[in-house]
Amino acid sequence: MGTTTPNYTNGITFEQVWTALMKTDQQMQETDRRMQKLQEQMDRTDKQLGKLGNRFGEMIEYMVMPNLLDKFWELGFVFTKGYHDFVIKDENRRFIAQVDITLENGDIVMLVEVKSKPTTENIMEHVERMEKIRAYADSRNDKRKYMGAIAGMVINDNEKQFAFKNGFYIIEPSGETFNILVPDGSYSPREW
Repeated sequence: MGTTTPNYTNGITFEQVWTALMKTDQQMQETDRRMQKLQEQMDRTDKQLGKLGNRFGEMIEYMVMPNLLDKFWELGFVFTKGYHDFVIKDENRRFIAQVDITLENGDIVMLVEVKSKPTTENIMEHVERMEKIRAYADSRNDKRKYMGAIAGMVINDNEKQFAFKNGFYIIEPSGETFNILVPDGSYSPREW
């Protein structure tokens, strides 16, 4: 099974080499065009999936929000106000944070991040959001306790444990309603 070497006893001409190079160049240009078209299709698909993910998040917000005050009331939190898509800006209109759902009373503010399927990255982003909001509250002499929760349609066990480890409550579907899971065991709810 040896390889055979082409027989160039008559030699190869410049024109033959040039023709082969031109053909290869055309094939490469066609491949580039196809790759560009494929990349454009993938970009469009990514945008559509992102919009769909945002829609799922909005759907969860609207499904959870009406009963969330009552559910936290059952856990001993008497929240008297609730907002969704709350944007916090400083006195100079600089963006501080956006919160999917905010519940509050005179002593406690609960900030809820809503995702269709929360990831550890989403949970870390919520930790950072909580820290920014705490710093902003301190700058305004706001002494209320800030707490956090993660809501999602599907929350894997690893993400639940990671959220609990960071002191967050978990809000997840249960039949036609939802449950709020409290960090327990070696974890406890965190106050910022």
